[in-house]
Amino acid sequence: MRSSLRAGVAALVAAVGLATGTAHAADTPLRDLGAAKGKVVGTAVTGSRLTGTYGDITGTQFSAVTPGNAMKWGSVEPARGSFDWTEADQIVAFAQAHHQQVRGHTLVWHSQNPSWLTNGSWTSAQLSDLLHDHIDTEVGRYKGEIAAWDVVNEPFNEDGTYRSTLWYDGLGSGYIASALTWAHAADPDAKLYINDYNVEGVNAKSTALYNLVKSLKQQGVPIDGVGLQAHLILGQVPATLQQNIQRFAGLGVDVAITELDVRMQLPADSTKLARQAADFRSVVAACAAVTRCVNVTVWGFTDDDSWVPSAFPGYGAATPYDENYQPKPAYHAIAEALGGGTTTPPPTGACTAAYSVSSQWNTGFTGQVTISCSGASLSSWKANWTFGAGQQVTQAWNAACTQSGAAVTCTNASYNGSVPDGGSVTFGFNGSWSGSNPVPTVTLG
Repeated sequence: MRSSLRAGVAALVAAVGLATGTAHAADTPLRDLGAAKGKVVGTAVTGSRLTGTYGDITGTQFSAVTPGNAMKWGSVEPARGSFDWTEADQIVAFAQAHHQQVRGHTLVWHSQNPSWLTNGSWTSAQLSDLLHDHIDTEVGRYKGEIAAWDVVNEPFNEDGTYRSTLWYDGLGSGYIASALTWAHAADPDAKLYINDYNVEGVNAKSTALYNLVKSLKQQGVPIDGVGLQAHLILGQVPATLQQNIQRFAGLGVDVAITELDVRMQLPADSTKLARQAADFRSVVAACAAVTRCVNVTVWGFTDDDSWVPSAFPGYGAATPYDENYQPKPAYHAIAEALGGGTTTPPPTGACTAAYSVSSQWNTGFTGQVTISCSGASLSSWKANWTFGAGQQVTQAWNAACTQSGAAVTCTNASYNGSVPDGGSVTFGFNGSWSGSNPVPTVTLG
């Protein structure tokens, strides 16, 4: 499909998208929150699903899309010399219609290659020609339409040695520099990445990646960034994540969180979802803190389109939306980490706030609010009330409080946003009063 024809498809996709309605009313879409901080917020997608609610959320919430499988070698050239670009073209057209970037994924990998390639008997020269032709064909096809490519995917073992693959075994470690060089020649404007998993924290594997990128930079090989996949397990965000992002940035390359999800052992419950929200918040906040961390992409935004249950039996619920396309606490945590200030709404009546006056004197008083949950949990909170007798908040602790007229809004501090099922948090404030000091009703939301 030529670029002009894809542009026509994009216009059609846009027209269809206008009729789909809004899947979920957010205060501010994630893509806009990210843009305000100079970050791209993306999601992996399945091309055939880009309609209805799935398409609406994809187009509204995200500023970039990654084809989950549609651009892998086995998908685009299942038989030698026979190409199928249908789904890849569809995703590119959707992105163009919704003013999104496309992250190309992936050109060189040990997995999801066509059987004709993996079962063949190739000399090193033949293998090099095949790889060169593949990169030239795919990158060239989408020249000017792909913002960044995951050129080389998962080149390392856990101990930092090179993974034994068709490419490494046949071409040596030089295949990485060759692939980057060929990709740059095919599209000089695309950003070129090496992408891997279990490299989020400082460890042997990430240090091997660091040393590789440093060497490539010294050799003048075109390398623009590193991708940290971030397929994480609940409660296991590396403590050195931000430090690791910063050290790669120190090499003069960009960093992207490319495949973020946080899996948990099923069934999910409110406590696990609150922990998951904290994990998502930690990852996004670490990226937000480093200027050269330019992109956070979730690997599918809905549990209905997640790879986790099939890859890790007994685990799931790894994405920011549930299977019914409802935002989970993780969604709100992402928004908060991007400065959105949204809160996680609990089930009606499951979390409550109680206001009390602990002491009072001639013109002032000390009050406190206790937020308690039973049957739900919160990853963040916002308490609202309206004073009935002209009271004014003068100082607050364990919360950030603002007052406009009689209306008061208090939001959690950075350290006390999580309220577990069966738990509570309390914040306090000083205020002024005159005449009377009635107790207002506090609502959450």
